[in-house]
Amino acid sequence: MDTANQQRILGYFIEEAKEHLQTLEQGILQLSTSVRDAETVNEMFRAAHSVKGGAAMLGYTSIQKTAHRLEDSFKILKDNPVDVDQKLETLFLNGYDHLQDLIERLENSANFSDSDAVEILQQAESNFTLLDQYLQQLLSGGSLDNANISQKVTTILKQMLQLFKQPDSPESRQKLHIACKHLGEVAPEEANWQKLVETTQLAITNKKYPYSTIAQVVIKEIKQAGDYLHSGQTNHLVPSKNLQQLAATAGQTSGVATTSTVTIPTDPQGAAVALIKTFNKQQIKQIFQIISSRI
Repeated sequence: MDTANQQRILGYFIEEAKEHLQTLEQGILQLSTSVRDAETVNEMFRAAHSVKGGAAMLGYTSIQKTAHRLEDSFKILKDNPVDVDQKLETLFLNGYDHLQDLIERLENSANFSDSDAVEILQQAESNFTLLDQYLQQLLSGGSLDNANISQKVTTILKQMLQLFKQPDSPESRQKLHIACKHLGEVAPEEANWQKLVETTQLAITNKKYPYSTIAQVVIKEIKQAGDYLHSGQTNHLVPSKNLQQLAATAGQTSGVATTSTVTIPTDPQGAAVALIKTFNKQQIKQIFQIISSRI
């Protein structure tokens, strides 16, 4: 195909893509209303699909991928009832902005290529990952009250900081375990959060390192994890190498393993209370599973 024809086809694509962008923008800016109209959602889905197809035909992979991610997100809205909130609108609008940016760059640059759009594509992928996670969260009925979560994590962190300022003792470590239990209750259905809290609990039992070292790692870890949880970036809730190291060497002193002791009353109700005060929800489930398998 000669250059003139290529430019003409490119011009057609850009003109059509801008019309589709207008459809997307109008629908997303009124998303809470748009989702209640099946035809509007279908129009947004078709707009993203058309941009994806045109970009694929012309070989602009960055535009194709971005439009495809938007298309997938609209498909979820097509197939499922979703309660739209401000966070969902923002994530969809961010996705639209990335697609618009790519098309404008294509329009304004005669030599546009995918290598010029690496940074935008990375940002778009990050946003669409959050969008997909949040959509799944809304569909599962697990929408988190972010403001409440942030407040709870901050309150527990302050309590832990005060405990770490006290002399190292079995009592202070026990109180820190209880604080971790409360952290686990902040987001009981978030598996990554639960794993991080469990790793933190294990790290707190480590007597091989100074109390101040454990405090520095744990406080920083929980603060950062709380920020990720607040922003919905649950995929980033992964224990750091430092926290994993503390957890891995917990209870090891000169090669001898030690364990913390929990006093369990003999009456069932008292035993249950002691377990609830000491362990988080996930750990209690594991304890019951072990007990059930042995009786």
